[in-house]
Amino acid sequence: MKRYLILEDGTVFEGTAFGSQNESTGEVIFTTGMTGYQEFISDPSNCAQILTLTYPLIGNYGINPEDFEAMAITLAGVVVREWTEQPSNFRSNRTFGELMEQRNVPGISGIDTRMLTKLLRTHGSLRGKLTAAGEQPDVENVVAELNAWSLPHDEVSRVSTQRPYPSPGRGCRVVMMDFGMKHGLLRELNKRDCDVTIVPYTTSAEEILAMQPDGVMLSNGPGDPTDIPEAIETVRKLIPEVPMFGVCLGHQLISLASGATSFKLKFGHRGANHPVKDLTTGRAELTSQNHGYAIDLKSLENTDLELTHIALNDQTVEGVRHKHYPVYCVQFHPEGSAGPEDSVHLFDQFISLMTKAGKQHA
Repeated sequence: MKRYLILEDGTVFEGTAFGSQNESTGEVIFTTGMTGYQEFISDPSNCAQILTLTYPLIGNYGINPEDFEAMAITLAGVVVREWTEQPSNFRSNRTFGELMEQRNVPGISGIDTRMLTKLLRTHGSLRGKLTAAGEQPDVENVVAELNAWSLPHDEVSRVSTQRPYPSPGRGCRVVMMDFGMKHGLLRELNKRDCDVTIVPYTTSAEEILAMQPDGVMLSNGPGDPTDIPEAIETVRKLIPEVPMFGVCLGHQLISLASGATSFKLKFGHRGANHPVKDLTTGRAELTSQNHGYAIDLKSLENTDLELTHIALNDQTVEGVRHKHYPVYCVQFHPEGSAGPEDSVHLFDQFISLMTKAGKQHA
């Protein structure tokens, strides 16, 4: 059946429906990874967004139980050029389309994703609607609806865990604040035998410190960091008390808690090949990224933060560390999942900071 993707500027794409038959509305974005579609669609950072996968053939190695970054898929929709109905991979247990149908996520295929991506790069991310399968829309009315529709501000509350739960280990005690955590972050801590407790984003600083952690990790997550001021205040209280490592949204929260400011990127950084320079070593690393907001470089001047990483594509802030406390953070995903693992050593740095702090307090 036919399905239409209609954008707020009046652009209409006609394609074929797959996945859920229902309509949906969201911010239309794109990601450039050539592989890793299962990780992209299951990343909670994409909550309430319509994700365009720019690689032209999606689903050729199917879907498997091991590569989900979260079990709940919170996307508003998926846009592809073509998806494979007969995948070939020994790990595959279902097709891409079957997963979209099972998880009630609408998709559209058969459109010119190159044209759509160029449009988003020119005009920035746009609000869009995927029509119900088989529906002939009134484009003028849909465009009016889109221009009156506001982007949501409650994404983190949709994807954060509702109650604490453990991921046991015998090493450093880590509290993970879940703003929409990718399981890749947890896997890297598990590899290092950390004793992790994952807590809701609303957990207070006092509750976290009562758990006597060796360190606190702030996860990735969706949306605008200024939408969760209570979390910024929690991070502000934690900075002098315990070693801390933030990733993606966690990086933005540490920066805002330290006095920096954020801004919305034109079309975001989403893909698995973004070059970043580590200013502490002079080394360039390829990184996996998925975010629509960034920290204003100039706003770091009046803070106790110093720049550690910078994007080589557009010179935006990719990492900072605190001048006085064992606190650091990066905008990219050092765990990869999917993507390169050039920066996975940052987890070892976190272990070292926690171990050093523990010896100092012994």
